[in-house]
Amino acid sequence: MRLTTKGRFAVTALLDLAMQQSNSPVTLADISQRQKISLSYLEQLFAKLRQSELVDSVRGPGGGYCLAKDPEQVSVADIILAVDEPIDATQCGGKENCHNDSKCMTHDLWAKLNDLIFEYLGAVTLKELVDNQKQQQKEEIVPLFDMRSSSVA
Repeated sequence: MRLTTKGRFAVTALLDLAMQQSNSPVTLADISQRQKISLSYLEQLFAKLRQSELVDSVRGPGGGYCLAKDPEQVSVADIILAVDEPIDATQCGGKENCHNDSKCMTHDLWAKLNDLIFEYLGAVTLKELVDNQKQQQKEEIVPLFDMRSSSVA
């Protein structure tokens, strides 16, 4: 399978957007700074995400981007496909011309893997990713009173 930086960064950027979004748009500069992704690269990705109607842009002071759909309605597969990222483990791009212009012996194996990957990524929603991140953040916070109470005799 060939999942490049483009697909990974698009998923990361939309997850960041979903995590930060409240009632106000989120700037690409903020996402760039938090995620260490080039601003110009994010601009390219968000142009495609906007064309695919996954995000909306707000111009002017206080502008930026917001999700165009509920996070429950956006799958990881939607995001990857929006930025023209192929999910394909075959060598022929599914054209069945991988071995001297005919289907190779393992073509069906890789095609089935494509189906399973796409099915999995289609089942994972942006909301699930947000919920997982929030849970991880909660687990990383150690309350101060717990530390103090254990040392007090």
